[in-house]
Amino acid sequence: MPTLYKVVETSNVCDEELERILNEWTAEGWKLDTMQFAMRDSSRRPSMAFIAFTREAPEE
Repeated sequence: MPTLYKVVETSNVCDEELERILNEWTAEGWKLDTMQFAMRDSSRRPSMAFIAFTREAPEE
């Protein structure tokens, strides 16, 4: 069975937004795969986050 991927991008990188995204997509059956942050040179805080989820494709 092939694996499906879902990538969610957010520029609001705060704990509440990341929790909302994680809770929303895991409730729909997706499993967290990775979380990557994009940084700016002028700041210590990430400017964006990319959250990847996976799940098995449904049988046809």
